[in-house]
This record gives sequence, structure tokens and C-alpha cells, in this order.
Amino acid sequence: MSSVSNTSKNRVLPFSEALKVWVKVAIHSFGGPAGQIAVMHKILVEEKKWISENRFLHALNYCMLLPGPEAQQLATYIGWLLHKTKGGLVAGLLFILPGFISILVLSILYAAYRDVAIVDAIFFGIKPAVLAIVIGAVIKIGKKALKNEVMVFMAVLAFVAIFFFKVDFPYIVLAAGITGFLGGKFWEDKFHVIKGHADKTEQENDYLIDSHIQQVKPSFKKTLQTILLYLSLWALPLILTALWVGVDSIFFSEGVFFSKTAVVTFGGAYSVLAYIAQKAVEDYGWLKSGEMLDGLGMAEATPGPLIQVVQFVGFMGAYRFAGTMDPLLAGILASLLVTWTTFVPCFLFIFTGAPYIEYLRGNKNLTTALSGITAAVVGVVLNLGVWFTIHTLFGKVNESHSLGIRWLIPEWETINIPSLVIGLIAAFTYFVLKWDMLKTILISVVCGILYYFLF
Repeated sequence: MSSVSNTSKNRVLPFSEALKVWVKVAIHSFGGPAGQIAVMHKILVEEKKWISENRFLHALNYCMLLPGPEAQQLATYIGWLLHKTKGGLVAGLLFILPGFISILVLSILYAAYRDVAIVDAIFFGIKPAVLAIVIGAVIKIGKKALKNEVMVFMAVLAFVAIFFFKVDFPYIVLAAGITGFLGGKFWEDKFHVIKGHADKTEQENDYLIDSHIQQVKPSFKKTLQTILLYLSLWALPLILTALWVGVDSIFFSEGVFFSKTAVVTFGGAYSVLAYIAQKAVEDYGWLKSGEMLDGLGMAEATPGPLIQVVQFVGFMGAYRFAGTMDPLLAGILASLLVTWTTFVPCFLFIFTGAPYIEYLRGNKNLTTALSGITAAVVGVVLNLGVWFTIHTLFGKVNESHSLGIRWLIPEWETINIPSLVIGLIAAFTYFVLKWDMLKTILISVVCGILYYFLF
């Protein structure tokens, strides 16, 4: 038993210690949801032993059910478990902050100077590294979650459904939840994978949260207060914007639009990016088509949730339609507004729902349903990994349909050999040399810059 686990039963975690770890999680949060969840698993479950495997998966499954960035919501959930509202706010806000600052700086460079050669070089190096990290995440999460052949089969079905048939994520989650619920009635040993309060093992007592956090019945009064508080915080900037510059302004339009997208982003950012791109480019004219891809590259190559790409969209829209306001100032204000309306709902969902999810954690009907969802989530994350691999390594990918099946067929002559080489270097350092994520990304960035400017 590790020294960390020995001390976990004898102390309450100081907030200052948790703060340092949440900063570490935030600066390592590359690789989209798969990579970010893997980072939290490595740090919080394996290294720090703050939360057990079952508790981690239970929280993850609830976050996967919600609209919005599941990794950021998972950080908020675990922060809430440790230090209630204060812990959840700090964990969730820190998870967003590095990406917000990075994309704001890159947006300013992109819009004002268009001198993005070094930025292109950085992106060129980061993407293959992210590819290796995502593959690692799929392997790690799969090993932890797919504990029998039934769970493996459900993961495969989820992957086939979303990758080949483009079934919407909410339908996959619903089907997996119902399957888990019914399966638990007839085949409990195969579906009761995520254990609850009554099934806590002696090993789980070695984890800080599992040994200290007690089952507490949620208060309806407190729930109602939480809902009203965060709904007010969500609406406040929109009301102030309407009073300041009017409902016809670019700021109010963006605030309302991204408030809507905040509640429909089921299945992560990729599920809503096509909708955002279509509206922002074709309907509103905030972006040109190529600019949306550049923004996605920024979001993929910087820490934080991939949905942070909305910040770039908001910045460019306000920069382009600033009116009498300074364009850079308009872009910065829009970045703040869009980020606020996108992420405040995340805190609303966690602080409202997490107490009930924790209270019901020992309910076998709930846990078997969530076990089914866990397996489906592995298939969905694998879908993201495959999609990202194809689009990173090939310059052109054709999509075709036959008998209702979607096929992604890369043109082999467009294979990007330098990206493949950098990806192999990243995989070697990450899997063989066991370098951490930040070192792996840094060596990939150096390789990307060298190739970009020397060749």
C-alpha cells in the first residue's frame, strides 16, 4: 500500500494542496475529452489516490449524460466532492483558464496580424502528439471500464453505431442505459460493473474521497436555491448586454446563440461543431469557412475543452462586426461573454445534479444503467480517436454512403509523412519512455517547428 493511501484515511485534504493539483490537471489538459479524462484518471486515481475507480466512473457517466464538455464537468464534480462548491468552482474554472488565455492570444494574432507561421508550426507538431495521447486514453479507459465480454460488446456496438451509422450520441446513451438497466435485472454479474456504497471494498477505503465522503440526502430547498442562483448568473450578462448595446448588437446575438448551444452539446464538442460552423459561417457571416477549421485547430492544440472553439468564433464575429468599437476590444469582450454563457450552465448541472447522483450511487438499477453507459462511452471515445487519426494523417478524406453506412475513405496519396513520423516519435516517448503528456507535447512541438521552417 502506498504512502499516499496510508495517509488518506488519517487526514482531510487541505484546499491549498488540492489547488496545486487542479493547476497541474489544467495545464496538462490537452487531447480533447479522451486525453483530458485520461489525465485526470492518472493524477487523481492512480497517483494521488483521491478517488477510486468506481467513484470516478460513476461521476464520469453522469457527466457524459449532460450537455457540455464532460471533462470539465468531471473536474468540477470531483472538486465538489473534495471541497463542495468552492472546490467545484476552482477545479472547473482552472480547467477552462489555460485554454481561454491561449485561444485569446492566438485569436488576437490571427485577426490583427495574420502572421501565424509560428502558430501553424506549433499546430503541426501538436496534432500528432494529441493523436498519441488520445490513443493512450482509449486504451486506459477501455481496460478500466470493459470488465467482461458483455461490456466489450456494448462498446463495439456503440462505436459501430456512431462511426458507421452516425447515430446521435443521446440515442446511444439512452439505448445503453436501458440495456444496462434491463440487463441488470436478468444478468446482474455482467452489468453490475460500477459498484455503489454497499459494495465498497477495503481497497477503496484507501482513497481519500471514498473513505471520507458520506452519503447525504440532498435538500430540495438548497437545490432550488442553486438552480435560481446559476440561472441568474447565466442570464445576467445577456440582460446587461441588451441594456448596454441593444438586442440587435453582435454581442447579444452571440450571447443568445451560444447559450442555446450550451444546452444541446450532448456527446461532446464534435457533435455540435457542424451546427456551430453552419450557423456562424452561412447564417451569421461571423466567420469564413476556412477560419472555422483554423479555430478548431487552435482548440485542439491548446489545453482545455475542445468546445472552447466557440471563443474564437465569438472573437472573430465581434472583431468583424465591431461597428464603432475598437475591433480588438470588441473581440476580447465577445470572448468573455461567449465563454461565460457556454460554461456557467456546466456549473449549474453539476451543483444541482451531483448531490442526487451521489445519494443514489448505491442503487443497483442506476449503477447497472450507468455501467451500460460506461461501455458505450468507450466506443464513442474510440470513434473520436479514429476520426482524429484519419484527419490528422491524411490531407484529404472522402465520405461516402452505401446501404445507410457511412465510410470515411482517406486518399492514400495525401498521407502526411511528417505528421506520421512526429506521431511515432510522440508514441515512443509516451508509451515506451513513459514521458508525461507535457514533455511529449513539447518534443512534438519542437519537431513540428523544425520541420516547418527547415523543410
